[in-house]
Amino acid sequence: MDFGIVLQTDPPARAVIDYARRAEESGFGHVWTFDSTVLWQEPFVIYSQMLAATDRLVVGPMVTNPLTRDVSVTASAFATLNEMFGNRTVCGIGRGDSARRVIGKPPSSLATLSTAIRQLRDLAEGRETDLDGTAVRLPWVRDGRLPIWMAGYGPKALELCGREADGFILQVADPAIARWTIGAVKAAAGNAGRDPDSLAICVAAPAYVGEDLPHQRDQLRWFGGMVGNHVADLVGRYGEASGQVPRELTDYIKDRAGYDYSHHGRAGNRSTDFVPDDIVDRFCLLGPVSAHRDRLAELAELGATQFAIYLMHDDKDGTLAAYGDAVIGS
Repeated sequence: MDFGIVLQTDPPARAVIDYARRAEESGFGHVWTFDSTVLWQEPFVIYSQMLAATDRLVVGPMVTNPLTRDVSVTASAFATLNEMFGNRTVCGIGRGDSARRVIGKPPSSLATLSTAIRQLRDLAEGRETDLDGTAVRLPWVRDGRLPIWMAGYGPKALELCGREADGFILQVADPAIARWTIGAVKAAAGNAGRDPDSLAICVAAPAYVGEDLPHQRDQLRWFGGMVGNHVADLVGRYGEASGQVPRELTDYIKDRAGYDYSHHGRAGNRSTDFVPDDIVDRFCLLGPVSAHRDRLAELAELGATQFAIYLMHDDKDGTLAAYGDAVIGS
């Protein structure tokens, strides 16, 4: 299994770049960042410095969306980084949550996302694509490569991912939910005539190595609130009793009363008080190294090829070191 970390591009940027360098030294293969350009600094500028400071690290957003930037701009940014540093980027993409909602806009439709996946891949890899009736190609791209990994939870999103994406990003580490979502993505890939085992499967969730479980739960409760934004969309679309979305994913948001994006992805977010301890335990990795190893083995058995740590709590350095010393390569 490969390992990654997920960061927020808070200033100063040099600190984010330093985490990328240290992650590579510790054996991590990927560094991802949030992509909400109002809440945090512009990630593509920082990616160039991450890549310059490392030798083999792959970087990308977790996740971008098809509407914040014009597709041609996003594709050109990826292609430029790849030309400079040798195809070391990956595009994590979804419908958009914080990047869109914080400016008062809704997430994209799945139809828009599907079109964007094709357009981004074609442009970044040097092929001609259709942009609203105009044939467009980046003429300077040579030997470009851009894997596109899609994030999603709902049945239609999972079907789209299996049909069109190069990888699947599941932003929750619950084995029951992983079993359902990974199975759906691989089934969709097979139905589309693709090799289901060719897809990368990235499970992304907070991890905190230590012994003080109550403190760890308080530090990571924000994640249940973030996932709850997507779950609320699913419940609105499919209904609570539709049977199309597992209750392991939907039951806990019954007491959800809104969300404040100004504290998005941060410990202490008061919009996440509705998240119970058992959800934190299921969605995240807590406890000593042995508990992390056990959960990771279970996720790998379900098909996960990468685990990416949302490194957002009060002991980032300790968890990064523990994974480098006792988990990666163990």
